[in-house]
Amino acid sequence: MKSRGVEARSYNASLLAEPWEILTQKDEPYRVFTPFWNALRAREVGATTAAPDVIPGPENPPESETLADWRLRPTAPDWAKGLRAAWTPGEDAARERMAEFSSAVFDYRERRDFPAIEGTSRLSAHLHFGEIGPRQAWRAAVEGALALRGSAGHPGLEAFLREIAWREFSRHLLFHFPDLPARPLRPEFEAFPWLEDAPALEAWRRGRTGYPIVDAGMRELWATGWMHNRVRMIVASFLVKDLLIDWRVGAAWFWDTLVDADLANNSASWQWVAGCGADAAPYFRIFNPALQGAKFDPEGRYVRRWVPEIAELPDRLLHAPGNAKPEELAAANLRLGRDYPAPIVDHAGARRRALAAFQRLKEG
Repeated sequence: MKSRGVEARSYNASLLAEPWEILTQKDEPYRVFTPFWNALRAREVGATTAAPDVIPGPENPPESETLADWRLRPTAPDWAKGLRAAWTPGEDAARERMAEFSSAVFDYRERRDFPAIEGTSRLSAHLHFGEIGPRQAWRAAVEGALALRGSAGHPGLEAFLREIAWREFSRHLLFHFPDLPARPLRPEFEAFPWLEDAPALEAWRRGRTGYPIVDAGMRELWATGWMHNRVRMIVASFLVKDLLIDWRVGAAWFWDTLVDADLANNSASWQWVAGCGADAAPYFRIFNPALQGAKFDPEGRYVRRWVPEIAELPDRLLHAPGNAKPEELAAANLRLGRDYPAPIVDHAGARRRALAAFQRLKEG
């Protein structure tokens, strides 16, 4: 169009900044999140512009198909029933969700880690499908803070903006390291002794590991196409560190099942948990699923919703039913191994095994 004398401008509505626009002082890509965040935060996120009321179309539209012609919705079996119950697709729904969240953004930092409450924005699917853009989300959160408190400086707001920045950082990494979905950014991890354990992998996928917080998350994912972010970290840690199953296997399952499956975010986050990516979690950080469940679902509302077969256990045993005495199991009408599986792996032993494997890798 420029060659014909027409002014043409392009806008990337899916990012705050193009991946080549934020580089280190050596003109290299960032590999650590915090410096990237500082550089992004220093940029001005401009105001959004309103969409046009009308986009003129051709007088004689070309022949085309209707969306119904593609028969995208499943019939039998209807695997999308849970997704329809959990999501309302579209730009209007995205705007409504953003408006609701922007009025509660100050509570985000304190509430975001508790899966039983509505503490997160749940905008990830809308962002993935372009129903709302990161610039819109950023501006709405900042303007909401200004309207409510007269100031944009608040820990809750900053925590939410950092989550948008992590999405940007993931795209930054994928652009500069296009093998991100397939190869670890830390090349020494190519030699990590991952295990092939088909029964354990299937138990993880189906929410039958014997660790309630893990199973609740995997069942929520299967039913709704989404999983709470804190629980995503827990189930990912369990797969790669308790079971020593390759992070790429977990990333592939998330890619197949998540409504918000974003290639960059999915790959970068799994590498972070596995300890082989940019700014990765240290190898010795291994979540204890029972302690994580007790800390972030203390009343058991999340677990009882998704793992109802153990709902009658008292709170102190809910996240570790394997610790219950026979009389306590009987009082809860629960038979481990039949109504609910016994733990498929001993966490303490699995932790020692993982640490030994990481140590051997570290020593070369």
